[in-house]
Amino acid sequence: MNQITPEMKDELELLLKFPNQSLDQGLKIHHDADPAMVDAASRLFQKGIITQADGGYLTHLGHDLQEHATTLITALKGH
Repeated sequence: MNQITPEMKDELELLLKFPNQSLDQGLKIHHDADPAMVDAASRLFQKGIITQADGGYLTHLGHDLQEHATTLITALKGH
């Protein structure tokens, strides 16, 4: 059975923090941010989901994943 790991949860939470209104809006993870978010950003970058290890912009894959994640969260909330 697939389970959501704590690392995946951190990545999902960070992915959902990115602005979704425009491809020209990004996010910067500062060096003094929560270490879990710093690590999540690095993993998302390594997976090709964001453009920089400290945030940047969502890639096309990142936008697709964010859209699916938003849909999933909305469905689970019952809206």
